[in-house]
Amino acid sequence: MPLKKKVTILGSGSAGLTAAIYAARASLQPLVIQGLQAGGQLTITTEVENFPGFPNGILGPTLMEEMQKQAERFGTEFIYDNAKSVDLSKRPFKVETSSEEILTDTLIICTGANAKLLGLESESKLMGHGVSACATCDGFFFKDKVVFVIGGGDTAMEEAVFLTRFAKSVTLVHRRDSFRASKIMVDRAKQTPKVKFLLDTVVEEIRDVGKGEVTSIVVKNIKTNKVEELPADGVFVAIGHRPNTDLFKGQIELNENGYIVTNGVKTSITGVFAAGDVQDEVYKQAITAAGTGCAAALEAQWFLEKEEHAQPQGKINTKKAEAVLHE
Repeated sequence: MPLKKKVTILGSGSAGLTAAIYAARASLQPLVIQGLQAGGQLTITTEVENFPGFPNGILGPTLMEEMQKQAERFGTEFIYDNAKSVDLSKRPFKVETSSEEILTDTLIICTGANAKLLGLESESKLMGHGVSACATCDGFFFKDKVVFVIGGGDTAMEEAVFLTRFAKSVTLVHRRDSFRASKIMVDRAKQTPKVKFLLDTVVEEIRDVGKGEVTSIVVKNIKTNKVEELPADGVFVAIGHRPNTDLFKGQIELNENGYIVTNGVKTSITGVFAAGDVQDEVYKQAITAAGTGCAAALEAQWFLEKEEHAQPQGKINTKKAEAVLHE
């Protein structure tokens, strides 16, 4: 027997949990399908110092735990599982996990985006301990340190320049001798005295996992095959993000980079909303994700209220409801 919900939320990061808090306080009894990385990207972050309300900072996992407790307090139901398939072709929408089938009147997609990484074992083990995928989040912790930025696009240039506010030196490592970044961003980086460039070079290893901190990187010049070890305090991987939208391909409008296209938080499908990094290519911050999570829950609430007014008996009349919503 499928579960029947008014609001189902896919994802349990900052966006998903904020949406759950707002939807639960509106007595919508939301269901959150947490995903296998419950809490999202912040669970692999150490100190969070830029989330309002915590003057002394807070650990990423602790922040997510507190947000989940707040959502639970108002009646949110949680399923620790991944959504295996989603059918957005008709309402109620259908979501299937490994153990449940859910029919939902509205759906809020908060599945996030994952930073593309180099694929090194040491990189994953040192993530949050000298390795980062977000200069805005972690740059402050590298005052007077030697850091490396990996990448050749606009994001890499922007992060390299940003890090010069804190770091003693910033070296941008790129596998080619030309950049994908726009000329203005390349020029800005080249005109910043603290930024150096290491081109035609790939990172083969990040050390030292045994010490639990970054002490150096091993790099290789792909033209000369020269390998050398360089002292380092931090490594910022800036080779892009991959939105978690595979479930929705062919069902909902995505942009060329795979992010969900939204008008505010409304998607191309009436009754489906998206919040957080799954629709945000620009900011990618916990607080902006939380803001869109709030907006998505409010939009879902208003959608359902309009539908109830369009069908006083409480039965769903999709055509009539959509007509009301598009007046």
